[in-house]
Amino acid sequence: MNHYAAWKNLLILAVIAFGVLVAVPNIFGDDPALQITRDSGSAMAELERDQVALALDESEIAYSNLYERDGRVIVLFDGVEEQLRASDRLRDDLGAAYVVALTLAPRTPAWLRSLGLRPMSLGLDLRGGVHFLFEVDIEAAVVQRLQQYESDFDKLLRKNRIKRQTRIVNDSIHITLGDAADADRAEDLISDVDSDIDLSRRTESGNVVIVARMTEDQIKQRRDFAIQQNTVTLRNRVNELGVAEPVVQRQGLDRIVVQLPGVQDPAQAERVLGATATLEFRLVCEGENAIEAARRGRAPIGCELYKDRSGNPVLLKRRTIVSGDQLVDATSGFSQGQPAVFVRLDSKGSREMLDTTKSNLGKPMAVVFVEQKRDLVERDGEIVEVNREDKEVINIATIQGVFSSNFQITGLDVVEARDLSLLLRAGALAAPIYKVEGRMIGPSLGHDNIDKGKRAILIGLALVAVFMLVYYRIFGLVANLALLANLVLVVALLSLLQASLTLPGIAGIVLTVGMAVDANVLIFERIREELRNGNSPQASIHAGYEKALSTIADANLTTLIAAIVLFAFGTGPIKGFAVTLSLGIITSMFTAIIGTRALVNLIYGRRNLEGLSI
Repeated sequence: MNHYAAWKNLLILAVIAFGVLVAVPNIFGDDPALQITRDSGSAMAELERDQVALALDESEIAYSNLYERDGRVIVLFDGVEEQLRASDRLRDDLGAAYVVALTLAPRTPAWLRSLGLRPMSLGLDLRGGVHFLFEVDIEAAVVQRLQQYESDFDKLLRKNRIKRQTRIVNDSIHITLGDAADADRAEDLISDVDSDIDLSRRTESGNVVIVARMTEDQIKQRRDFAIQQNTVTLRNRVNELGVAEPVVQRQGLDRIVVQLPGVQDPAQAERVLGATATLEFRLVCEGENAIEAARRGRAPIGCELYKDRSGNPVLLKRRTIVSGDQLVDATSGFSQGQPAVFVRLDSKGSREMLDTTKSNLGKPMAVVFVEQKRDLVERDGEIVEVNREDKEVINIATIQGVFSSNFQITGLDVVEARDLSLLLRAGALAAPIYKVEGRMIGPSLGHDNIDKGKRAILIGLALVAVFMLVYYRIFGLVANLALLANLVLVVALLSLLQASLTLPGIAGIVLTVGMAVDANVLIFERIREELRNGNSPQASIHAGYEKALSTIADANLTTLIAAIVLFAFGTGPIKGFAVTLSLGIITSMFTAIIGTRALVNLIYGRRNLEGLSI
């Protein structure tokens, strides 16, 4: 009655053995390490791995291990000092084609790595690093789109020789025509730019005015695009920083979470991630007096007033030749002994630059550095946040020849050139972002959280084990063995799935420790009840497991549903709790019902019993 077939026992043993094997890498700990990858994302070759080893050997930098994993080269060190020295040397030797990331790597033996086994992935609160929460100014994205529409409409109408004056009024573009007879043709041309835009006509001061307004669907699409594009851009900037296993994801309607495990320079991370810098290229308004325009506070028609880095006024033409979103690549370097940024444009930007330089040889062109900032000001007795756009002329040079896609920018110091090239290479933000929250978790605090989490699990396990052993005797010992196997299987699944373990995740494991014996308590109490009713020990064991099964299944199923809902609708910490809770429920069903039944069968099965140690 109470025995399993041999294949069932072997299957249970195989599952436990597999769980132990997969969980073993977690006992070896971590070392400071470097992760070297290609900037393109392709796999590193064996020759490149040898190049890394040679560079370290030539610099007499000691490392404890060097190996390749998933197309990446991992170098382990005994201390942080060697890690930092190696990082500086490899960045210089390998160049911009490679990303050298500071990280922590497990000391897993080679034979376990060869099996593809690795320890659990640790979250930011356990590993240490930087957490940022950014808010995206989605309304600014709509305004930017209106400005782009205004520029495109004006350029197209000018090309077709239609007299007009374009301007943005609130959330629409007003195009005042010089001749009412051009209204139909102007509307057709505007519709060619975007057939979905809403057009209407009105008369102002005897002139026909075409009003172009974005539809609600277009506004919604633009806002969603701003969030998606900014998420991609921030992810690219994180890759440029060289951070291993970062997290960049949308949160809510207009926010983006960035988590950078192992980052040791939070100031640089914040400067690069939070920067909204981009560039504009404009022609200088020749023949105009910039000092007089600054004194009057008004620029001549067709010009805008700016200041250079020395604070001197400069008049530039309103029309932008090329903007930052048309840049394909940017690298920092030196030109004639001065720091420079070498820029490459896309096809549209190349055509614009080619046409401009052809028709403006010998004329000055300026590079404008544009940055979005947010200030705190007092209004009506309240402190409010106000968005501000800073525009500064960083370079004015005479167009000496015709060029299109490739050119260089000077007038920056070394740090500015490096950061600007990084930002331009990673892509321009579709809308300004502002830091809402930022916090740093040091590696020592992460280790402290791990130690406290381990202590909580062990104390909980010990207390439950003592209670079960005292109250249920041999059956309590069986439950304790199943509980230990359950913990091993949870760790194995977390390692296998590479689901990040966080502090709430540890709380989920602690909760699992308490919940895992619930099934055994139900089974054992049912067995005791059957014994009190006068049933034989073997029949009581059989009845205990059979009759308690439906109750156990119902209880665990409802908890599993709650965990799935938490995972579906929760944010990062809640998801971590839901993952470990879900895995714990699944594994506890296996160990508490099937596992303990197998052990009880081995101890008491096929025997004539007078009583049970329960």
